[in-house]
Amino acid sequence: MANRIITRPLIGGLVLTGAIGVAPAMAADYVIDTEGSHASVNFRISHLGYSWLTGRFNDFSGEFSYDADNPGDAEITVNIDPASVDSNHEKRDKHLRSDDFLAVEQYPEARFVSTDYIPHDDGTATLEGDFTLHGVTRPISIDVEKIGEGEDPWGGYRAGFSGETSFQLADYGIDYNLGPASETVHLQLEVEGIRQ
Repeated sequence: MANRIITRPLIGGLVLTGAIGVAPAMAADYVIDTEGSHASVNFRISHLGYSWLTGRFNDFSGEFSYDADNPGDAEITVNIDPASVDSNHEKRDKHLRSDDFLAVEQYPEARFVSTDYIPHDDGTATLEGDFTLHGVTRPISIDVEKIGEGEDPWGGYRAGFSGETSFQLADYGIDYNLGPASETVHLQLEVEGIRQ
């Protein structure tokens, strides 16, 4: 099973590494900026091996803690509303919400909770954690890239990351048969947090 994420963190990612600007002296808590639409949880999956179907989850929330001097202590939680799936096609989105795929009435939340953050020498990192989808919780790894951090024009302080991962639908109990080319979901998370 291929598992990867980048946080330039959904869910959830996400968190982490290589600072731009002045780093805070100690770990800080951030809320993911969904109100300002400065974060997104996106996905793509092959359509029968002929093209890429892309989409996003419009409703999610989360928070993370991060210290550029001690990135290994970083933590993140992302909560995703599966019913907010948006592939820009109303009939398909209704099918994705059904029991064939996300079964949103039975499983109204997807969630990522980090367990470890491993920085690398090239300025990237690996974020480990537990991802819950469709009522199944499994460990997953996210490839992370830190985009930057610093003061914003409104007197606040922000940090941003990008994350990517992939997983098999069957690993989360989703077995609707679209053929072997459509078994893997690629998830991308763009996360900008506002320091609290």
